Amino acid sequence: MLRIGRLCAVSLGLWVALPSMPASAQEAPAHPATAALRLPRLFQDGMVVQRGAAIPVWGWAPPRAEVVARFGGRSARAIADSSGRFRLTLPAASAGGPFMLSVTAGRARVDVRDVLVGDVWVASGQSNMEMTVAASANARAEIAAARDSMIRQFKVPVSWSEHPEQDLAGGSWAPADPKHVGEFSAVAYYFARDVRKAQRVPLGIINSSWGGSAIETWLSAETQALGAGGAADALARMRAGLDSTRRALATKLGGVPERDPGLVDGRARWADPALDDASWRTIKVPALWETQGYAGMDGVVWYRTSFTLDASDAARGATLALGPIDDDDVTWVNGVEVGRTRGYNVERRYAVPASALRAGANVLAVRVSDGGGGGGPYAPTDSVYLLVNGARRALAGQWRFRVGEVAAGMDGQRLNKVPAITYNRMVHPLLPVPIKGVLWYQGESNANDVEQARAYRAQFRQLVTSWRRAWTGGRSGDFPFLWVQLPNFGAADPAPAERPAWAVHRESMTGALALPHTGQAIAIDVGEAEDIHPKNKQEVGRRLALVARRVAYGERVDDAGPTYRSHEVKGDSIIVRFAHAEEGLVARGSADARDAANAAGAFTIAGADRRFVRANVRIERDRVIVWSGQVRRPAAVRYAWANNPFAVLFDAHGLPAAPFRTDAW
Repeated sequence: MLRIGRLCAVSLGLWVALPSMPASAQEAPAHPATAALRLPRLFQDGMVVQRGAAIPVWGWAPPRAEVVARFGGRSARAIADSSGRFRLTLPAASAGGPFMLSVTAGRARVDVRDVLVGDVWVASGQSNMEMTVAASANARAEIAAARDSMIRQFKVPVSWSEHPEQDLAGGSWAPADPKHVGEFSAVAYYFARDVRKAQRVPLGIINSSWGGSAIETWLSAETQALGAGGAADALARMRAGLDSTRRALATKLGGVPERDPGLVDGRARWADPALDDASWRTIKVPALWETQGYAGMDGVVWYRTSFTLDASDAARGATLALGPIDDDDVTWVNGVEVGRTRGYNVERRYAVPASALRAGANVLAVRVSDGGGGGGPYAPTDSVYLLVNGARRALAGQWRFRVGEVAAGMDGQRLNKVPAITYNRMVHPLLPVPIKGVLWYQGESNANDVEQARAYRAQFRQLVTSWRRAWTGGRSGDFPFLWVQLPNFGAADPAPAERPAWAVHRESMTGALALPHTGQAIAIDVGEAEDIHPKNKQEVGRRLALVARRVAYGERVDDAGPTYRSHEVKGDSIIVRFAHAEEGLVARGSADARDAANAAGAFTIAGADRRFVRANVRIERDRVIVWSGQVRRPAAVRYAWANNPFAVLFDAHGLPAAPFRTDAW
């Protein structure tokens, strides 16, 4: 089920429709510098360059022209090659500024003004990195308080290419002031703000992120061994697959609708209870439509069914339960909207007022929009029902079904899943730039199922190592690479989940800590069950800054909450010991630590039968004793092993314990 991508972009208002076109058609307008001399688009007024590193300057000039660059009282020269390309290197500089960078070639001259020397961080990933300060919590106050021109962002435009590009598609530098900071990456800005307090140096953020993007598109073709055709072949395969799917659907449906006739000018025509739907197809509910003959179809689908009430029940009102729906829905009863929800794994429970009900037949209509992969209601059968006067009335079964719209072509939320093409346009042009490190917040688009989440373990390590190898030709070494582990999201599990994809994905990210100069921020306590874009980006940025202060700046700070160290089976209990808990473990949610941990169901335990149950917990300083009367001979213990776990265990400084499991099942 591939659906997180569209959800991430659309719910932020960031979706970009990019038509199917060759990379050359995406070229931005010519650089505003003199035509005979051009620098990369990153070299613009307000630029931040990395302190303590030689400063590369490159670009395009008349063939064989002598090019001279001057910066901070230093200069360097180079001769452009026969194609007009040049590269020179200025000496490293200490933090400070502003300075002016002047580059000349004969009579042509380009001046880059207001340049700062400080630390440059690349912020990359999908929508939770792209999410702006304006969309974060307390945005109005945060924007008004932003008065630090020593923090600057360069936003790389959403773009792609079939081949590695030498320059970005556009972008500009902006300072962190009330006029501009609202468009900054919220995570990166709050990170930079906290690092600035500790380091007192200018900070530049190169924000190269795209909502809904999969990790495959951020990896180079070479890293993924795509072959001679590279990204172009991958793109061609996706286009061919879409064409084949559309042909099959056209045959099945007698055409492929591209604009939903059920919703016209805001009026839900197909929710009208008087509509004659006898000619509509039927489909089983709940079940994904892909499993019922509509493989590969994304877009908008309408469902209709009816239920009967007597006058007494209609007067009481009701509660409608539809379980989770992939991706988004709007629901009506007798033409009255009763609820709408975004999110493929969020339970739908809608209050139906008595005013919307009637004695006799009542018509239920659900409009479902799906951006990729599985689509439609897919919960267990008993989770689709009407609750009336305390009694459940089953609604599962055969419903009427009609396709309103089929997603057309290679839109942005398909393109950003294609291997390498985002790397080619949004990363490759940045590789010559010395940086302090990388901030990464991505993974929702690679956690749609357990297999995908497991694959991320190797992919993520490839990303870290390949970027380090490619950046400045490997001269940057093992620069700090820091990331945000996926937060809590989705409906809480009534019982221990067997295959929680987000838990496995978090474990895959943690595996990259084996690489040098890496660190992660745990976020399982600051997510939102019904919003894949949690608004508390301040705390996420703060935790990333703590990690950076240790990993990148060598400070002695508490940057990690309790972390699994070891465990011991003793009788009917498992004793778990934690690192980063020298001041003791703290349980949240109750005045009594033991009650809080037990009530949360955060710890689960299993015997050799691998059947996990919620466990009892006793906290003793830096260890937790876990047991259950249902498991006489325990073999494994897990903590926060769910898509939306209850984070109950913290250190004395308020940092959450990292999820873990002791089994490899």
